[in-house]
Amino acid sequence: MDLPLPDLPAPRAIRELPDELISQIAAGEVVERPASVVRELVDNALDAGAKNIQVKLMAGGVRAIVVEDDGCGIPVNQLPLALKRHATSKIASLSDLESVATMGFRGEALAAISSVSDMAIASRTAADAHAHRLDARSGELQPAARARGTSVEVRELFFATPARRKFLKTDATELAHCVEAVRRHALARPDVGFAIWHEGKLVDQWRAASSEQRIADALGADFVTESRPFEHSFGPLALTGRAGLPEAARSRADQQYVWVNGRHVRDKLISHAIRSAYEDVLHGQRQPSYVLFIEIAPELVDVNVHPTKIEVRFRDGRAIHQSVRRAFIDALAQSRSAEAAGVESAMAPLAFEPTMPATLYVSEPRPAYQSYVPPVPATAEQVRLSLVQHEALWNPAEAPDPSPATAAPTISLKMKLPDEDWPLGRAIAQIQGVYILAENKQGLVIVDMHAAHERVVYERLKARLGATQIESQPLLIPVSFAATAEEVAAAEQHADTLSKLGLDVAPLSARTLAVRSRPALLAASDLVALTRELLAEMAQFDASSVLERAQHEILATMACHGAVRANRQLTLDEMNALLRDMEATERADQCNHGRPTWRQLDMRELDALFLRGR
Repeated sequence: MDLPLPDLPAPRAIRELPDELISQIAAGEVVERPASVVRELVDNALDAGAKNIQVKLMAGGVRAIVVEDDGCGIPVNQLPLALKRHATSKIASLSDLESVATMGFRGEALAAISSVSDMAIASRTAADAHAHRLDARSGELQPAARARGTSVEVRELFFATPARRKFLKTDATELAHCVEAVRRHALARPDVGFAIWHEGKLVDQWRAASSEQRIADALGADFVTESRPFEHSFGPLALTGRAGLPEAARSRADQQYVWVNGRHVRDKLISHAIRSAYEDVLHGQRQPSYVLFIEIAPELVDVNVHPTKIEVRFRDGRAIHQSVRRAFIDALAQSRSAEAAGVESAMAPLAFEPTMPATLYVSEPRPAYQSYVPPVPATAEQVRLSLVQHEALWNPAEAPDPSPATAAPTISLKMKLPDEDWPLGRAIAQIQGVYILAENKQGLVIVDMHAAHERVVYERLKARLGATQIESQPLLIPVSFAATAEEVAAAEQHADTLSKLGLDVAPLSARTLAVRSRPALLAASDLVALTRELLAEMAQFDASSVLERAQHEILATMACHGAVRANRQLTLDEMNALLRDMEATERADQCNHGRPTWRQLDMRELDALFLRGR
């Protein structure tokens, strides 16, 4: 028995949409809120060569947005054309589109904004005797008074689409978004002055200044104090900016700025690269602060990805990922202690070695308090013997034996320095076998003994790893799991990289993967979850950086187990040796888990504890 066919709706006639509706649909992509309008209008002002830009708002930008600039202006005969869709002065051919050097280029913004608001443009060029004002809704063009440049008035945003207006937030929230939109432009263009007015009152202003001064003005002096500058060039790529210190990390990702050729963007590739550079110096889910300016040949980046122009696509994303990650790693490598000493961090022979025989660094029981005895300056012979003994610890077969008659205790080479030149000071005591107290020129230094030594060991292991392979452990019964086609392809493509991590992953079928070996040190880990995470990252990001990050996670586990444990009683010489090693170790301000390794209490803070001077 045949079932009856369901009733089908009558076919609708295909028709062209009216221009106004087309513009309103486009406005849904371009104009999300008042801040979107501010961003587009400031883009146009910058493209016009403006050196001073005024943004005036009413009701957070919902009632009125006025953007005034002193740029080149728009000729009177081109004012009506400026409001038409896909009309622009920025590009004229496909080759122009593939190497866009301006902020705007799509020719959609003004048409989209005018379709959902009451808009007018007043402009004057250097050749005009006076300005002209065009009403976008009526098309009326009349003389106006203003200096060279352009003023765009946008009033009653979304009055033509009231449903969109219901999704807006409070005036204060919308104002904050508008200020942030201008701040992003101001950070990228320190040569331009910006001012923001709300309800007739000046909200924020940034005068033309140097790049460093603009960052301080826009983000605050604390951001500059709590960040490090960097500048790197990688072929056609130039990276500049500031990387926030790990101890200044925030609970929210509200101070993370990235620009590509002056355009503020949000890019998952770049965000992942930066996050991976911070991963072993940040604690928990803390968020780093940073500003990053990327300059790249326009033909190597596609900005025509989204109508808002806030997304980009790189021709060689893996190279970008690797370069950004390396720039931030280098910026974060120098510890505050080495910075204070004015020396470069280096993986020099360490005085407090992680693999020393226990008999060399376990001290005899001693009183709870032991006074500090200043060390005798090392002689040239003692330095030579120290090098000999140090070499013997690492390469016993190659190091010559020192004469028993002249043998001296192992000393840190930095013990030659006057104690006042040590950034972390001289050790004076140990508390509960956990913390080391030291005195420097600023006051008191408190060191978490295990966390500090863990970082020293970790950096030593990283320096020794090189291109070697992590030890693997074969599985008696391979672990198989259902995989996507992308995961299977990634496993085949990156088999060698996975092998270096101790993972033997091979396809059993078109939709199944089997893991036949695992890293020996990660016996308790979720093997399927680990494999899937690595495959996903290798498919999307630079495989070499994923390999390095995964290797470092394994080494961090080794360092944690190999570091000196709490309740270990150290002699003052051993404490001083650890302090000297911290000063010569990269990223020594945090342990591998991102916790601080030391804290400074200056004399002012100590005096405040005891109410001195009050």
